[in-house]
Amino acid sequence: MTISMTGFAAGRGQGAGFTWTWDLRSVNGKGLDLRLRVPDWVDGLEAGLRAELQKALGRGNVSLSLRLSRDEGAQTGPRLNGEALDAVLRLAAEVAARAEASGLALAPVTAADLMAMRGVVETTAAEEDTAPLAGAILADLPALIQAFNASRAAEGLALNGVISGQVQSVTDLVGAAKTAAEARRPKAREALGEALTRIGQNAEGFDETRVAQELALMAVKADVTEEIDRLTAHLAAARALLADQAPVGRKFDFLMQEFLREANTLLSKSQDIGLTRIGLDLKTVIDQMREQVQNVE
Repeated sequence: MTISMTGFAAGRGQGAGFTWTWDLRSVNGKGLDLRLRVPDWVDGLEAGLRAELQKALGRGNVSLSLRLSRDEGAQTGPRLNGEALDAVLRLAAEVAARAEASGLALAPVTAADLMAMRGVVETTAAEEDTAPLAGAILADLPALIQAFNASRAAEGLALNGVISGQVQSVTDLVGAAKTAAEARRPKAREALGEALTRIGQNAEGFDETRVAQELALMAVKADVTEEIDRLTAHLAAARALLADQAPVGRKFDFLMQEFLREANTLLSKSQDIGLTRIGLDLKTVIDQMREQVQNVE
């Protein structure tokens, strides 16, 4: 089963006095690149999410975004730190007493003045235990990953169909190349014979055996049987990878390089306009297939 590196899933959860929405998405990549955008005030959350994602995913540029909002009725906003306020009031009273002893009159201290002092007013998040919230979010992660993997599997199914069609196109072109190579064989043999005759007519004392050997070597170099056989073997390997249950993206990518190598060699040996056209079509389809293979996990 082909799995795509392209996928998307979104979810919504609730726990520990918060509601969250998040999404998980990915595109193709050579390795696993995780990019997380999560609140940094929830202790241990990013590390926990990253560890779970690394267990579940193999390849791809993966992005996780999380947005938190506190539930209605939960304690929100700033709160008074009583100990800090008492300390500030004691200091204010001492300052006022010393000023009075020195004959100085101070302006009355307002509530706003006291609230502006460091530590008197603090946000809830500054001291609350975020471990329950991190635990609730991490407990909700498997459902998001499951939906994400389902998306990748669905994309992979479509990808499998596209690549399978391209494999069939390459199969047809390799068959056409084999037929064209067989058809040109008599013509090639005749051309070599004519070349040998011309050499005999225009050269004195030439070594006929040596010339025949050179012509035979030229015929071997122009033979594309080996390339066609290798392409056929590569096609069998491609079908096996499409049916494999394990991640096969890296193997498939290497196989595409081998496909291109044989197609290029076939073109360099073609010496026939019909076979050259087939070789060019072959390269076009292989290039298209390679682009699709880049998305396979």
